[in-house]
Amino acid sequence: MSDDPVARLPGRLAELGLPGRLVATHTNRTVMVSMSPRGDLRLHRGYAFAPDAVLRAIIRFLNPRLPRVVRRLAEREFLAFPVDQYAPAAEPRRERPRPGDLLLLHRLAQAHDRFNREHFDGALDSLPIRLSGRMRTRLGELSVDLRTGRAIEIAISRRHIARHPWDEVEHTLLHEMVHQWQAETGLAVDHGPLFRKKARLVGVMAGAKRPLAVSGGGRRRSPPSAS
Repeated sequence: MSDDPVARLPGRLAELGLPGRLVATHTNRTVMVSMSPRGDLRLHRGYAFAPDAVLRAIIRFLNPRLPRVVRRLAEREFLAFPVDQYAPAAEPRRERPRPGDLLLLHRLAQAHDRFNREHFDGALDSLPIRLSGRMRTRLGELSVDLRTGRAIEIAISRRHIARHPWDEVEHTLLHEMVHQWQAETGLAVDHGPLFRKKARLVGVMAGAKRPLAVSGGGRRRSPPSAS
């Protein structure tokens, strides 16, 4: 048996009852545990050093048959484990600024301020907004510290800005601001009933999707959506 906790992690999860899955680890602080559409599990590398009780909480969280309240309690349990003490995150690589970025970011910040006044009574915090050239399957994304629930930043896809009208970009921003509202009011950041209700109130189509062209002129088979 390997002495490497990371190498042992898939076996430990299987012994504790997780169905056979491909397990990959990372040090991303905004998504601690996630499951791909194919059923592959990705989780923070620090959980390789967690006790069995924490890994059992992860397994409960991943079980869609359990009641929502049970899964939420399990989520709180595994998020309380200090993963950074065992697997610190590497410094994120920031994209180099491009000509025109300052104008785009200024327009997005203005839109954020306007939407905040019009739809949220000015209650939302001002958040950093980032342009992402690496986002290939999403139009926009809110980054949240899952341990504290604090909203960190909003990212908007550069491809989205380049290929779609500005009013659609603003629509994506507003979609992410509904997620920001969830985070700042202590709600789960998801696309559940409370999200859909708030989205309707502010004029956001909760299921809006648009295809993004990829290099070579092709298109992805499954169109992306805002997170």
